[in-house]
Amino acid sequence: MENNIGTKENPMALKTPPLTSDYTMHLDTKDNKPILVCTVGKTVLHYDYRCLADLHAMLTAHGDWMELGSADEQKPAKEGTVEAWGRSENNPVGGWYGLKKGLRGRFAMYVPPLMEALGMVELTHDAKGNKVKAK
Repeated sequence: MENNIGTKENPMALKTPPLTSDYTMHLDTKDNKPILVCTVGKTVLHYDYRCLADLHAMLTAHGDWMELGSADEQKPAKEGTVEAWGRSENNPVGGWYGLKKGLRGRFAMYVPPLMEALGMVELTHDAKGNKVKAK
C-alpha cells in the first residue's frame, strides 16, 4: 500500500476541487482489503483503494478532460462524468467505489484531488464544473 497517502495518525490534508473545503484522506484496511478513508468535518467516507488505479486507467483511455460531476448518493450522477463512472455497473468493480451505504456518493469530489496530490492527474479548480485528465 502507498505510504504517501497518509495514516490515521497523520492523514494527507486536501482541498475539494473548487478549493473551498478542507478534508483529509488516509489509507486503512477493512475486511483485509485496503480502503481510502476520507474525513470531511465529522463525516467519514470510505472508498475502495483500487479506485485510484481504475480511475487513472479509465481517464488514460478517455484521453481528454472529463467533467467531475460530483453528486450525493441519493442524487443521480450526470452521464459521462467521473461521478457516473464511479457508480456504474460498467466500471471494474461493477458498481459503487464508495463503501458506506448512504455515503457512497461524492466520489468525484474527494478522489480526484488525492490523485492530483499523488501526481496521477491534472485537475481544474474553478468554482463549478471542474474537470480531470490523466497525467
